[in-house]
Amino acid sequence: MTIRTRFAPSPTGNVHIGNIRAAIYNWLFSRHAGGEFLLRIEDTDLERSTPAAVQTVLDSLAWLGLTYDGAPLYQSTQRARHLEVAEMLLTKGAAYKSDKGGTGKGEAIVFKMPGTDISFRDLVKGEITKKAEDLKDFVIVRSDGSPVFHLGNVVDDITMGITHVIRGDDHVENTFKHVAMYAAIGAPMPQFAHLPMIVNAQGKPYSKRDGAAYVGEFQDKGFLPEALFNSLALLGWSPGDDREVLTRDEMIAAFTLDRVRQAPSQLDMTKLLWMNGQHLKRRGVEDLVAGCRAAMQRQGLWREDIDPAYFQAVIMCMGERIRLYSDLGEQAAFFFTEEYPYDEKSVRKRLLKEGALAILREELEVLVALPEPFTAEATDAALHSLAEQTGRQMGDLVHPVRVAVSGTGVGPGLFEMLAVLGKSRVVARIRRTLALYGG
Repeated sequence: MTIRTRFAPSPTGNVHIGNIRAAIYNWLFSRHAGGEFLLRIEDTDLERSTPAAVQTVLDSLAWLGLTYDGAPLYQSTQRARHLEVAEMLLTKGAAYKSDKGGTGKGEAIVFKMPGTDISFRDLVKGEITKKAEDLKDFVIVRSDGSPVFHLGNVVDDITMGITHVIRGDDHVENTFKHVAMYAAIGAPMPQFAHLPMIVNAQGKPYSKRDGAAYVGEFQDKGFLPEALFNSLALLGWSPGDDREVLTRDEMIAAFTLDRVRQAPSQLDMTKLLWMNGQHLKRRGVEDLVAGCRAAMQRQGLWREDIDPAYFQAVIMCMGERIRLYSDLGEQAAFFFTEEYPYDEKSVRKRLLKEGALAILREELEVLVALPEPFTAEATDAALHSLAEQTGRQMGDLVHPVRVAVSGTGVGPGLFEMLAVLGKSRVVARIRRTLALYGG
């Protein structure tokens, strides 16, 4: 049997990360089994399912590398088949007409539940049962003649030969209805797997209120597709070892539904940023340089006179602090201008505390006396020597000079930063700082 899974979004707006996580799991499951991953566009809401909304879905899949097999099936083209099955269910006595629209004509078609308990084996949650008295009849064709989700969903899955339905656990209640419909139609029933919800820090379903919630927003913020893919895959699943940073091929090889957790998974933006930084490193220096340059151009910070070798040295100095391409311009603008601002909190804490400016004057003398080349090793040794001579802690020396040359109390390794800036700029910046703050 060929494994066939599907992603069936309703193109009514942006693609939520919860929906795309389901697509990722369907894709990984089918690729692991050497099967097929199909796309169905559930576009029956004609007012909201615009060509632009459909394109948003297609663009999100393409950006994440979620390739699908064959052409997409548009649900709106299947209406005749849906209604044909509804008539068949009426003929079999598995459905009846009812006056749900208040027309007095009994036009709505209602599916008749079998009156027995319904059970199915969920590939994530195990055996699930619902009592007969809790299973109510439900509309499958509205009074206006339009098929309801339940009918279209089941009939289309039968048409597409879907073997495994992998979707969010908010669909568990729907699945009891669908199990009954498969039996009434007389079609082979797929296996079901319901995925844990993605939640916020309060355990509530993750939404726009919690931050970026749609694929396009993460793309706009500069996240790499492989990083978002990797992070979403790990929200509810693990490869069974300590690996976190994984390629697609590694995830395909390791993916099984028995490793999907039942408990909800919290989206941690800090972890996602870390993951993006790890994938940035994997892309290599050339990609980092090109990506950071493009980001600085968008930020209005790029200058054509920036030396390429210097630019690459800055990137290497920043190291893992670059988690998004835009981080370079946001965190390290002081490398590219002498008109950098001073962070007031850092100035108060590091420069204006008692004795700090006197220490900075001593550091200036030591650094001025250093011969070229002005290396990280040389500045490290010089300030350590000064600490030993004066009996001060290294922290007392590191912080004032950092704020003086960068305007902030945080950043990359101090001595590497000094080496990249170069002696003349470091000396000039310390002198300017001393002049500004009464040193």
